[in-house]
Amino acid sequence: MHSFECRVYYEDTDLAGIVYYANYLKFIERARSEWVRTLGLDQAQLKAETGVVFAVRHLTADYLSPAKFDDVLTITTQVLKTSGARMALDQRVLRSGVLLFDARVTLVAIGANGAPARLPKALRAALG
Repeated sequence: MHSFECRVYYEDTDLAGIVYYANYLKFIERARSEWVRTLGLDQAQLKAETGVVFAVRHLTADYLSPAKFDDVLTITTQVLKTSGARMALDQRVLRSGVLLFDARVTLVAIGANGAPARLPKALRAALG
């Protein structure tokens, strides 16, 4: 499981002073990017060399408790399942160990033509 920390800035909040709901998607996107980086993959290089990029195919989310300005959040990413062109992930946003947001994300690899592509060999190797 990968962990990534980020702080809630004023720009992340709404008029009520809590994190605007769509910003949780930004937080988990950042965490996924950092997770892929820790696997030793450079997504820009992968795209340049193979044309393969990752896209969110499906997402379900539960908003359980609000985050607020200046909170330090921990975003965890865990692989649930992989197949030829897909990855299912569990991503959670926590504050001091308390679960605030829980998402199941399905990513697909797509080629330069927009069609599904196999998960890159380097990614499959890094995941074991």
